[in-house]
Amino acid sequence: MYKNDKLTGAGLGLRRESLAQLNPLPNDVSFWEIAPENWIPLGGKYQKILAELSAKAQFVCHGLSLSIGSPAPLDVNFVKSVKHFLDEHHIQHYSEHLSYCSGQGHLYDLMPIPFTEEAVQHVVARVKQVQDIIERPLILENVSYYCAPGQQMSELDFTLAVLQGSGCGLLLDVNNIYVNSINHGYDAEQFLAALPTKQIVYGHIAGHYDEADDLKVDTHGADVIEPVWNLLDKAYAIHGVFPTLLERDFNIPPVEELLAEVNRIASIQQQHRPTMTKQMSA
Repeated sequence: MYKNDKLTGAGLGLRRESLAQLNPLPNDVSFWEIAPENWIPLGGKYQKILAELSAKAQFVCHGLSLSIGSPAPLDVNFVKSVKHFLDEHHIQHYSEHLSYCSGQGHLYDLMPIPFTEEAVQHVVARVKQVQDIIERPLILENVSYYCAPGQQMSELDFTLAVLQGSGCGLLLDVNNIYVNSINHGYDAEQFLAALPTKQIVYGHIAGHYDEADDLKVDTHGADVIEPVWNLLDKAYAIHGVFPTLLERDFNIPPVEELLAEVNRIASIQQQHRPTMTKQMSA
């Protein structure tokens, strides 16, 4: 049974439709990421497959519907089901988005939390409630957004305030920083450098869609572009090497092409390891 809680290396998202191409799991991938919502409702065959895989390799969970910033009450029963799933498959790391996706009902999208002090306190309290239930640190991802309703502070100040107030981990999404820096006109490297090194648990890198020169849409449906690879290299130079995972959610190419990008993550990591190494766990 896999019990090593420390994340290292380069990871890849595991999707059910790719299972046939991933038997056995390729050695190029150091850890795998799944969305608990895509597995919790399933029984029988798929639960057996996941139990077998999680006994052989390291898995992390990246959720879709926690809705940490929602004005509606926290769905405690859902959080308890996630806790059971994490325990059942011996998964230590559970990450979610610093956003919300529900109010009077499910919104089926990641909505921007207002960048206000009141919202900071609201999110911090909910993070602590989640952590009490799951009995492990929650990890929050910096997210892409396209408008900032009711903004009273910058995205960076809001993110830092939530991280500091809650003490949660950070899932550093490099592509989201790049996309937001174009869409909202800020310096990506300055944003990156201001993030707290000690709270980075792991990272994401992904492709996006170019709607226009000044509008990038975070899709996870394309190859990673060179400016984003360069920003990942900068991230390691600033913060040391942290575990990093390739996201690809649609337009999924053959596994060999995904592994080529995973191997590129590993190659960039290796370039930084002789002088700076950082392998963190929550």
